[in-house]
Amino acid sequence: MRKNQLFFLVLFVMVFAFAAFSAADVAAQDALDELIAAAQAEGTLTTIALPRDWCNYGAAIDGFKAKYGIEVNELNPDGASADEIEAVKANKDNKGPQAPDVLDVGYSFGPQLIEEGLVQPYKVSTWDSIPNDAKHPDGYWYGDYYGIMAFEVNSDLVENVPQDWADLLKPEYKNQFALSGDPRVSTQAQMSVYAASLYNGGSLDDVTPGLDFFKQINEAGNFVPLIAKQATVAKGETPIIMRWDYNALADRDVLDSNPTIEVVYPASGTIAGIYIQAISAYAPHPNAAKLWMEYLYSDEGQNIWLSGYCHPIRFEDMKARSALDPETEAKLPSFDGPVAFPSLEQLNAANAAIAENWMAAVGADVK
Repeated sequence: MRKNQLFFLVLFVMVFAFAAFSAADVAAQDALDELIAAAQAEGTLTTIALPRDWCNYGAAIDGFKAKYGIEVNELNPDGASADEIEAVKANKDNKGPQAPDVLDVGYSFGPQLIEEGLVQPYKVSTWDSIPNDAKHPDGYWYGDYYGIMAFEVNSDLVENVPQDWADLLKPEYKNQFALSGDPRVSTQAQMSVYAASLYNGGSLDDVTPGLDFFKQINEAGNFVPLIAKQATVAKGETPIIMRWDYNALADRDVLDSNPTIEVVYPASGTIAGIYIQAISAYAPHPNAAKLWMEYLYSDEGQNIWLSGYCHPIRFEDMKARSALDPETEAKLPSFDGPVAFPSLEQLNAANAAIAENWMAAVGADVK
């Protein structure tokens, strides 16, 4: 083949590919425009159990409202994953303001959402960049972000900040340690118990040592049966708590040394976990729900989660494309110790065991 013929063949292929790519872009934009119009016609999105300081959800909600002119009805911001699921069940036939459109629950709740027919499938436009092991193949749920369990400590009140699990048994911490949720229903609290098990003689398949460890903390008089949050830490009601590092780091920023917050990863090791997003099968505003997902899983939305110290699920894809906000990425803490990543099956078994055996093993009615 002559050089000029080869040149024109290559040129033809490039033009054809560009035209096909452009056509796909146009089609995708048309589909998004249709979704925006349908969502705006609904006018409202109802979320549930999204504290505004959790993964910077406040900025995400405000950004969504400003971008699309859609109101956001924020239900039960301090609710747990189980509360979200119960809200869907309780409002199956209710299209009013108490019916959530979208869910953000612990990873282990994924199978239940499908088995009980509580969610509908939807694949966001960035679907292919979500890791396969962090999404349901048919789009019924998809991972959103992950974090690592850490101690959050009001160091203005706690002179010797605990550095590892065994420290929590020390007499100096009497009436000072609490969990950020009820282990019978809260993923965050269950993961705390799971983590304690791993580094106190248990394994990813055995949570009994974790329950035994919390029994010891309770018997020592160190455990406070109160659902801990930023306010209880600041007031000194629960000066030492266990929670996701992104929540602890956000508290540190918000409180701005009043009081001083220290975030510590247990020296012997900790645990990581992801949360998942889904759209209710009974969503009163299904188009607004889909648009919310498009927003969260866009580069813009993922960077909002990143700014709240959460590792967004598309982190690796965005890092490869230099799409992460560099200043925000630089703020992410690092931990060199052991970090366990349980499988979905292990999480399901562990969380069920913790929920079922907490009262019998530990005897602390967390409220």
